[in-house]
Amino acid sequence: MSKEKTEKIEYVSEDGSEKVEDKVKKIKEQLKKTEQERAEYLAGWQRAKADLINYKKEQEAKISEIFKFANEGLIYEILPVLDSFELAMKHFENNHKDAEGLGQEEIKQIYNQFKNILKSSGVEEIDAVGEKFDPNFHEAVGEVEISPELGRGTETNIIAKEIQKGYKLNGKVIRASKVKISK
Repeated sequence: MSKEKTEKIEYVSEDGSEKVEDKVKKIKEQLKKTEQERAEYLAGWQRAKADLINYKKEQEAKISEIFKFANEGLIYEILPVLDSFELAMKHFENNHKDAEGLGQEEIKQIYNQFKNILKSSGVEEIDAVGEKFDPNFHEAVGEVEISPELGRGTETNIIAKEIQKGYKLNGKVIRASKVKISK
């Protein structure tokens, strides 16, 4: 058996100042450093892109919310007109039961159209009479003595009478119901 000698050949750069192995080592270190920087930059870019997407979603949600309640002031000003319609209809029903041609049906149609427009805009009435008093939706303006003979029971803090209807706009109370509660 013969022993083979392995010779290590060292190459020297053209100008003779640096060995090729040292130069390759430096290039590999520089490559590794560059790859780390690239990974950091890529991760930063991905975070920035995700932040931008989240920001856009938040802004769209805020704009949607603004549009949802943009008409709140106008609707709040229209509610007294709706109240007047209801009063006029009650007056017609009480004072002109047998009268024909007075326009009662026309007033009811206009009233219903008006309510449908408000409903399509997200306005809904707050339930009151017979419900348990909730200060988030109702404003107590008085109390009523309820006797068991009237069939309402003896439970207190139940709304016995609605003085003025309350309304919500897309789930937000824009006018609380004014009510009288049982005591």
